Amino acid sequence: MAGSFATIIGSAAGGVLLVLIVAGLLWYCLHYRKLSNKNSESSSDPSALVEWNRGGSVSVGGPALYGPQGARQFKLEELDQATKKFSETNFIGVGSFGLVYTGLLHDGTFAVVKRRSGAPRQEFVEEVCYLSDIQHRNLVTLLGYCQEDGSQMLVYEYLPNDSVCSHLYDNNGEESTTKLEFKQRLSIALGAAKGLCHLHSLKPPLVHKNFRTANVLVDENFIPKIADAGILRLLEKIEEAGPSSGTANENAFRDPEIEESRLLSESGDVYSFGVFLLELISGQEVSKISFSAPGESLIKWIESRLGLNSLVDNRLTSNFTSEGMKDLIRLTIGCLNKIGRWRPKMDMVVRELDRILEKEMTRTTVMGTGITTVVTPGSELFTSK
Repeated sequence: MAGSFATIIGSAAGGVLLVLIVAGLLWYCLHYRKLSNKNSESSSDPSALVEWNRGGSVSVGGPALYGPQGARQFKLEELDQATKKFSETNFIGVGSFGLVYTGLLHDGTFAVVKRRSGAPRQEFVEEVCYLSDIQHRNLVTLLGYCQEDGSQMLVYEYLPNDSVCSHLYDNNGEESTTKLEFKQRLSIALGAAKGLCHLHSLKPPLVHKNFRTANVLVDENFIPKIADAGILRLLEKIEEAGPSSGTANENAFRDPEIEESRLLSESGDVYSFGVFLLELISGQEVSKISFSAPGESLIKWIESRLGLNSLVDNRLTSNFTSEGMKDLIRLTIGCLNKIGRWRPKMDMVVRELDRILEKEMTRTTVMGTGITTVVTPGSELFTSK
């Protein structure tokens, strides 16, 4: 009897011990898994992995400047080689962001590098991330950036045919070697309008703030692309915006309402686009126009030139219809309205330019090459319905 009782006690003790061992093992496994997960989370920071996968280094002594996935983070060494150490032979001018160079990247891509002095800034990288995500056929593509050696750099796609200016203005009394026909000018205007319209359609809208003819570039097929979209916004973000180059020219494109409100809005871009249209029509650089009276508006200047029948570029001698030109002049005047809320929206400008171009194509196809170039006098233009 005593032996049986001892056996029962021994079995019970063994069972309790077994339960304790199993419970201990379970606790150990769960605790180890928790620690493992915690360590895994702390070592798999998504930003760090993005930086690592790009071949860059991750800062452990301070906040890392992680690059956006949509824009490439270039090394200064590659940009040095691409621009021949930013040589004079690769220098092409000064823009709103700084010095501008052409370059040949390692992969054989031609690019434009814009460089300015500035310390590395996370705000700079974040804004590049935003701007690089804006993709459109009529916008110059932002390829990437670099922040090294006390410089901030932006890398853009290269367009071989330069800006519309080089094909439109007379250079020191010499006409441009390129003759832009009326329909080609309409096509360029339509493409540029689509680019601005896309910027304004974003949520929230992106105002260019520095639209001008010099910022409308053309590729080998003369497809227009707007440059410097968001540059002034970027400079405002990093709080180091300085005076940009070409002040006189930019002032000619500046909305008169800005002098009162100091706010740059979509309607300000529309006004600038109206100045661009006027340059396409007249072939003249608006900043060099001589006004008959101080403070004369561009609309008054247009009226006076229409009265003299001397508004239209004399290189457009026999390749447009008076109806098409009249419609374009009316659209230009609408964009130049001194009251911003009365100007058309960019989507309306796109539709009107599309209509004008389509009708011009139809008219010229039916009429052939002997097209009348008589422009409606100003008195009739402003009184007609």
